[in-house]
Amino acid sequence: MTAKATSGALCASIFFLILIHNVSAHDDPFEDKSIENSAPPGTGGGGPYPSVNMNLLGHLSLADIGGGIGILGSDIWGWTDTLTGKDYALFGRTDGTAFVDISDPTNPTYLGDLLSHTGNSVWRDIKVYNDNAFIVSDGNGAHGMQIFDLTDLRGVTTPAVFAETAHYDGFTKAHNIAINEQSGFAYAVGTNTASGGLHIVDINDPLNPMAAGTFSADGYTHDSQVVNYQGTDTDYAGREIAFNSNEDTLTIVDVTDKSSTDLISSNGYANSRYSHQGWLSEDHRYFFMNDELDERNLNQNTRTHVWDVQDLDNPVYVGFHESDLGTIDHNLYVHDGLIYQANYTSGLRVLEVADVGNALFTEIASFDTYPDNDATTFNGAWSVFPFFDSGSIIVSDRQNGLFVLSLQEQDGAIPEPATLPLLALGVTLSVWARIRR
Repeated sequence: MTAKATSGALCASIFFLILIHNVSAHDDPFEDKSIENSAPPGTGGGGPYPSVNMNLLGHLSLADIGGGIGILGSDIWGWTDTLTGKDYALFGRTDGTAFVDISDPTNPTYLGDLLSHTGNSVWRDIKVYNDNAFIVSDGNGAHGMQIFDLTDLRGVTTPAVFAETAHYDGFTKAHNIAINEQSGFAYAVGTNTASGGLHIVDINDPLNPMAAGTFSADGYTHDSQVVNYQGTDTDYAGREIAFNSNEDTLTIVDVTDKSSTDLISSNGYANSRYSHQGWLSEDHRYFFMNDELDERNLNQNTRTHVWDVQDLDNPVYVGFHESDLGTIDHNLYVHDGLIYQANYTSGLRVLEVADVGNALFTEIASFDTYPDNDATTFNGAWSVFPFFDSGSIIVSDRQNGLFVLSLQEQDGAIPEPATLPLLALGVTLSVWARIRR
């Protein structure tokens, strides 16, 4: 990163701180990502873990967090207790959800489990709203949506088996769930309703969820990010917009009126094989998408696809960034201008945007949670959660369990997140001193 770019990124961060203190064959549970086609738990669990510009703060194997024979990891999400400020990892397993206190990231503490509402499944996805976890599962009978009051974790010192606090049965299975924390609505996708599209639930009262609407006009949705839109398209300013990865398209939907959702646009791209998941840039100008099957089916390296969505009616496919590795990309998230990718056998990759308009990125950090190989298989890192204010980054590995990481400081280019408030304070005092002169 150049000094100019470093200065610009730092100033942007400081300014921000000052201002605000139907299932396809791909989803068949007996296909690629099933237990039968995965390496056994614990593969590579002893390390070492190749890394660049990353700190390994803590690691718990699947066995350490309640995983038994034949059990694999899946999704992960984070929660920060609004009362105590403690950070927690919510780790999906084949048979339930594990809860881990990572408030001391060098000493993660397993607190216990919420068992699956029905049977076992390799798909279990978790999101959080208002101190409650919302958990769905695919290929798992009438699982519905589990709701767990996370404040029940306060004071727990001995691993326990917890009971779900509430349950929603408006659908049976769901492949994933998105939550817009600004509006208080959950969006289950890949359910047995709405042709696999959006199944919308009002969770403003988390323990009394209410069906609110659906969107089915573009069929199956694999994943979604739903936001109160703050981008440049004034036609949709302030409206609630869903950005859906719909197997072969980016499908954008206005979900402001839950009883009358509206398709804005649906667009594909060349050589698509499975539009899996994606995340917006923080200014809502670009959408970064992964394609889960192009590496296997086209024998190519990992590609991160870029959409310019400044005009929601006419999004433009910009192109793709191609990695040096050919591993399968799974889930990515954007935080503080960086793209955090869980890419199965190559683990966590962190990308910095060099020229987003031309899909040019630089890989600035990595941590290989699955050091056995970089094969084009569905073993390894499933997901990543990079949103803790503390700077902790958590990764779920299907075989190797929970990793607690942080970015290393790189010659001032990537300050540790915890130092940013101090930098902001320093700059503020400096500016104030100049004004006083």
